[in-house]
Amino acid sequence: MSPAGFPALVLNADFRPLSYYPLSLWSWQDAIKAVFLERVNIVAEYDRAVRSPSLEMKLPSVVSLKTFVKPTTQPAFTRFNVFLRDKFSCQYCGSREDLTFDHLLPRSRGGHTTWINVVAACSPCNLQKGNMTMDEAKMWPSQMPFQPSVNHLHRNGRRFPPNYLHESWLDYLYWDTELQP
Repeated sequence: MSPAGFPALVLNADFRPLSYYPLSLWSWQDAIKAVFLERVNIVAEYDRAVRSPSLEMKLPSVVSLKTFVKPTTQPAFTRFNVFLRDKFSCQYCGSREDLTFDHLLPRSRGGHTTWINVVAACSPCNLQKGNMTMDEAKMWPSQMPFQPSVNHLHRNGRRFPPNYLHESWLDYLYWDTELQP
């Protein structure tokens, strides 16, 4: 396996991941740079090492920041975060394919692109609803939109563990495996 396949899990100073979804990972190069800049502590290592003429160093598999980074309290409004809030499923039919934004009050009627007016919708449902309100289209979301907290998005993110988890990471990650979609 090439060194490119050896990402490091990044933990805050309190040993919690900076993010679950996407999982807070650094390339092995960024992890080693942070070690030399004394910004992180190495918590666990891979069996693989990199070498220079004067140094051999095992690749870090888990690092923790030396300085605590205060998590943001209000998540940014992004397409990804809306999909994460809505658990990557259409709020009208439940499909996980071809997701888009749907404005409950269409923009052409004065609706805004905000947490409380946008839901995840598959393309067919979005096209069916079109420029209509929920009542006109007789389509109502399974969950009304709301502004999530960072903790809410982290909880939802733990429902979707990545395909690859190195064994050295497992003591620091808490996946809601019983809640898998």
